[in-house]
Amino acid sequence: MDELLEQFLIEGRELVAQASKDFATLSRDPTDLAAIDSAFRAVHTLKGSVAVFGLGLAEQLLHAAEDLLDGARRGGSILDAARISALIACLDDVDRWIDDMERDGRLGEDAPAVSRRAIAQLNPKIGEVPVSEEAAEQRWIAELSIREADVIAQASGSLVAFRYTPDVGCFFRGEDPLAVVEAVPDLLTIGLLPANGTWPNTLAIEPFSCFSIIEGLSAASLDAVRKAFRLQPDQVQFGEVAPETQTDETRARRTETSLLRVSPARVDAMADGLGDLVVAINALTPLAQEAQAIDRALAARLRTVQATIERATSSLHRNLSAVRLVPLGPALQRLPRLTREIAQSLGKTVALTITGDRIEVDKQIADGLFEPLLHLVRNALDHGIEAGEMRRAAGKPADGAITLSFKRDGEAVIASLSDDGAGIDPVRIRQLAVTRGLLSQDVADKMTDATALRLIFTPGFSTAAAVSEVSGRGVGMDAVQAATDRLRGTIEIDSIVGRGTIFRLRLPTNALITRLLIVEVGGERYGIALDQVVETVRIDRSALLPVGKGVACVLRERTVPVLDLATLLDARLFDSPHAKLVVTQSGGEPVALRVDNFAERVETIVRPPGGLLSAARGIIGSALMGDGGVLLVLDLQELAA
Repeated sequence: MDELLEQFLIEGRELVAQASKDFATLSRDPTDLAAIDSAFRAVHTLKGSVAVFGLGLAEQLLHAAEDLLDGARRGGSILDAARISALIACLDDVDRWIDDMERDGRLGEDAPAVSRRAIAQLNPKIGEVPVSEEAAEQRWIAELSIREADVIAQASGSLVAFRYTPDVGCFFRGEDPLAVVEAVPDLLTIGLLPANGTWPNTLAIEPFSCFSIIEGLSAASLDAVRKAFRLQPDQVQFGEVAPETQTDETRARRTETSLLRVSPARVDAMADGLGDLVVAINALTPLAQEAQAIDRALAARLRTVQATIERATSSLHRNLSAVRLVPLGPALQRLPRLTREIAQSLGKTVALTITGDRIEVDKQIADGLFEPLLHLVRNALDHGIEAGEMRRAAGKPADGAITLSFKRDGEAVIASLSDDGAGIDPVRIRQLAVTRGLLSQDVADKMTDATALRLIFTPGFSTAAAVSEVSGRGVGMDAVQAATDRLRGTIEIDSIVGRGTIFRLRLPTNALITRLLIVEVGGERYGIALDQVVETVRIDRSALLPVGKGVACVLRERTVPVLDLATLLDARLFDSPHAKLVVTQSGGEPVALRVDNFAERVETIVRPPGGLLSAARGIIGSALMGDGGVLLVLDLQELAA
């Protein structure tokens, strides 16, 4: 992908997200001047960005939105509900066009109609009142100034700007517009723009018709530039641009260029290098222990060197982790628009509120969070939020509400997504599970409500009576569980029938280095991520009690099922007078897994499973150890499920 386009996609979506947040604020308080100013700046900057790519339709639409916000900013108009809805719809259209640019490199065929409709919604008078020549001239010069800010900044004095609109039939007369522009003295830069605001489809191009506009800058005098167009006097406009007349926006855009943008692949390569360094450091501990038996002084020096390298590595880890930290907001910027679109397709009106999205997490976590959250929102819209009539009958507001909030909890981030819909009935979940043969009636009767609710994460399970475009195929909630597992997170669910449902996802904020507890099972060593370990316990084997077909123990006055990890891994059982247990959470309930021995704790990089390992159950990934061996890292929650 073109580097400039890639940057536009990133910045464009950030600006859309900012404006979307401001519009949400204005929906609650239309007089919030800070939100109006912020939205104006975001829309104005976005307009300048789309101008760089000749997206005339998007530019016109954003200009209309900018006019509306400017009027509100100056106190000349009030942002009522209809105008805010029009602004949100405008932003949704631009957001979709950014997706079009990423996917197809151009706007969709319906872009002209969409633009006209959106502009009419923003200001019905826009289509009736012609833009004055003076205003039109100021507009193209302002847009050219933003687009060519770097060239203007390097000029020692004023520059002549020209906008040449060749006649459609110029080719038939043997005219060459590019040759005309090439004759402009002291030409500094030119830009080729579509005459009708967007480039035509390849199949619709008429090769003998000119459909372009050429804009440029010259350091020559106005008279000298005018002479170059002496045969086309009615097809060209001129203006003056001076470095000191650059807008705050262009200056801001230049300041942004001082930021260093680094490819994520390069940061990942640095992380791999850090991982190799950590592996090498882990090899020093056994080396120092070996040296202790031969030369104590040498062993002491080795440990001193190890401590020095560990301090330097910890500093490098902190700095590299900080580089990988990104706010959650940009990763979620499409969620409000998709929520509106899905709700509209279902004939519902739902407000999505997002809070706490400035919290920074590792980029891998931020990128991986969007899909499971979208699944949860889609299910809330389809199954949770009732239709308007049903809500009114239940004493609720006709419009539904979904809230997505984030907060930090130590080294984890908690994402809570709640809705005020119908909730999930555990009795119905049990009935559906029995009907579909997922469990027996006896097991269903003994199941707690909390455990019954978790059945919705079972692959293929769906509460939908019919399959729709939105959901009902039973592939949504198990995908949420799988995505959460891949991020080494957990998910909990609470629901009250008639009042709504809340999902809580707990995810690590740092995905670079993983702290592992190494355990021994059947003569082999395995790693367990410490964020999956609630506690480790050593009890007398007599404390293990048979319960039904299984075994359990009592921990903190609570009966906890005990599973033999050796059995789950098809390994050899180890007989011992004591039971060593690793307690984890499965389905919101504590489960203890019996191991042979606890070993050391290490910090290392866990690489995702590949090849045959990717299909293995209960394996998160692998880690390279200091002695060159490979340690399999277990997924306790999957093994215990």
